[in-house]
Amino acid sequence: MKNKTLIIYASVDGQTQKICTYLLNILSKQGQETHIFPIQGLNVKLDSYEKIIIASSIRYGKHHAEIIHLIKENFEILNNKKSAFISVNLVARKQEKNTADTNPYVKKFLATIPWKPKKVGVFAGMLDYSKYSFMDRFLIRLIMVITKGPIFPESAIEYTDWKRVEAFADDFLKL
Repeated sequence: MKNKTLIIYASVDGQTQKICTYLLNILSKQGQETHIFPIQGLNVKLDSYEKIIIASSIRYGKHHAEIIHLIKENFEILNNKKSAFISVNLVARKQEKNTADTNPYVKKFLATIPWKPKKVGVFAGMLDYSKYSFMDRFLIRLIMVITKGPIFPESAIEYTDWKRVEAFADDFLKL
């Protein structure tokens, strides 16, 4: 089990998966035997890993329901592991909202779950209106108006700060 790491993610439009795959590559290069799985259809024993990362995107202010269920069902195991949580959301595009202490969604989420991850990463996602349904485009534009974000960008905008993702991986390795 030594140096065996599990990454579980829930991704709506693919950016959380992209971030987790990036982490997988960093951790693997550092000698970590790392496995990655989407939450959908997950069939893995958490006990067989030394370290666990759980990542979820946010849609309309909420983390993925299956991630929340996994955490609530396995919080005792998670609390006894070297574990981390990653939240990917567009609010984190603002520097003053990209930490566990400053991101309103993450603060609320952590206060409502029994798991206390040893490390929390908050990363900005991607804004790509071309991937959204009509209703999602409408609602996300409304949120962007409220948060002073772009409502009619000509192309996708990737807000993820990859250097912060690398720093997270370095800190996670030290757990």
